[in-house]
Amino acid sequence: MDFSLTEDQRIFRETIERVVSDLYPFDKRQAAVATPQGYLDAHWQQFAELGCMAAPFPEAYGGLDGGPIELMLIAEQFGRRLVTSPYLATVVLGGHAVLLGGSEEQRGDILPQVAEGALKLALAYNERQARFALNDVTTSAKPDGDGYVLAGQKDVVFYAQDADIIVVAARTSGDQHDRDGLSLFLVPANASGLTMAGYGTQDGSRAANILLDDVRVGADALLGDAGTAYPVLERVIDHAIAFTCADSMGSMWEIYRTTLDYLKTREQFGQTLGSFQALQHRMVDVYAACELTQSTVYEVTLSLDKDAETRRRAASSAKYLIGRAARKVGEEGVQLHGGIGMTMDFPIGHHLKRLMMMNASFGDMRHHLNLLARTLRAAA
Repeated sequence: MDFSLTEDQRIFRETIERVVSDLYPFDKRQAAVATPQGYLDAHWQQFAELGCMAAPFPEAYGGLDGGPIELMLIAEQFGRRLVTSPYLATVVLGGHAVLLGGSEEQRGDILPQVAEGALKLALAYNERQARFALNDVTTSAKPDGDGYVLAGQKDVVFYAQDADIIVVAARTSGDQHDRDGLSLFLVPANASGLTMAGYGTQDGSRAANILLDDVRVGADALLGDAGTAYPVLERVIDHAIAFTCADSMGSMWEIYRTTLDYLKTREQFGQTLGSFQALQHRMVDVYAACELTQSTVYEVTLSLDKDAETRRRAASSAKYLIGRAARKVGEEGVQLHGGIGMTMDFPIGHHLKRLMMMNASFGDMRHHLNLLARTLRAAA
């Protein structure tokens, strides 16, 4: 398997690294997170000018004809600098829902605006009782004249407060746990009957719970054919898993770099902490965990264009393996920094928060371990 980047991809990575480093030194990052929306509009526009929003979309829709590898490069740099923005919500979740499930007209209307940074999206698929099961949906979409009426509640909708359009997963037929009968709808964030309660997440991002109280939408709000959204939703979430894994990889490498620098300069008993063999061994374990994560990220990224079974197995494997490695690396980073690692004024603790947030998104370790176990039992 070839993991080497093309010349264009290397230039893209170097450009993103330089821009993100300039925009997000830790003090400026903290100032952005402290704003009501949790990020700066000026940064969002700079990412758009850089091509980050356009990177994964086809040129026909205003994109740069990139794909999963470009998303991986962006996610890694976002993780290194703890970037908070609606990028995951708009490009990876909402944008890919439109790309993979929308009609030609819907793609042509929405994606160019996303690529320009002029339109923000969110994906409302998760429900409180579902516990990460994509098919567990009680939100209903009932036909009404020439449109639909949506009713139900969605939880943990990333950056819903800033979205112009919310892609909502609702049931047009079938029972609560059926895979058939799920549909995706484009719902304006200011639609009558839609209310949301926003809050900050532990890593400084934003999310909201959404109540749909008989929200009426036209027939043109339906993405694709009614009742066929489950495979699309599954594929979108696999892209999100790969993105968060790459983000975690960037954060873990930054923890390793920061901790190594600290051990080389912090003195105890008249010598640097890095001179103690026990701490050297712990740093070797951290390095090994980062290397394992990097290989796993490459594997899940390259699996996104493969068949559904291969893609799902790679996504669940990555979520479980990287979840274990991320917790170890994050906790080691905090412990090896001592008391300063627990303060809000030093980035290492914020990296641990981010890693724990990534672990809890799109299925935790236990959920994905159970998925892998079921896959193995079915194959036996």
